[in-house]
Amino acid sequence: MQQSAAKNTSGGATMRATMTEAILYSFRRCPYAMRARMALHVSGLTYEHREVVLRDKPAAMLEVSPKGTVPVLVTAKGEVLEESLDIMRHALAQNDPDGWLDRDDPALVAANDGPFKHHLDRYKYATRYESADSDRHRAAAVEILAELDQRLAASTYLCGDERGFADIAIFPFVRQFANHDRERFAADRMPHLQAWLETLVSSRLFTAIMEKHPKWEPVDG
Repeated sequence: MQQSAAKNTSGGATMRATMTEAILYSFRRCPYAMRARMALHVSGLTYEHREVVLRDKPAAMLEVSPKGTVPVLVTAKGEVLEESLDIMRHALAQNDPDGWLDRDDPALVAANDGPFKHHLDRYKYATRYESADSDRHRAAAVEILAELDQRLAASTYLCGDERGFADIAIFPFVRQFANHDRERFAADRMPHLQAWLETLVSSRLFTAIMEKHPKWEPVDG
């Protein structure tokens, strides 16, 4: 059975369980799954990683979570967590070695998951939305990002000088925005946000959770 090994953020020894404690259904490039995996990784919680191909979702995942979106965590107690923020909080409630939960800002995260994600989707996937003006939605998204830039002018991370829950919850979506047109993002006057993003993208934590996994297939018998 495939297992996930967790490393501490200081690059310490790898921990591997003798049996799977939980099951995570994930998709490597999904920003929601990214933030869940980062919290799971830093917590040291062991789990079986099941990589999902979204066009061919496994029956085992749909059985526990019929809505068919990732990430989904089936805990060691059999509880099904279908929301990435719930997965993050569950993992950190077990072990929060870096104090991420002390550096949370629910309003900031809600603005990311609500207004910013709304504009991000219509900027990146304009053809999927009737009458969506990509440039208009990009401009609205930049206004939100500019507020983050101003906040980061006062501290290295969103809630102080160490990364925390708010940073990890928001960062994958800013990365997605930046990657859609890197040259345009580089030209935006948001130096503090751009430095913050580069720090998180280049971190050992992010590198670790972006490890590629083959498509999960159930084992017959």
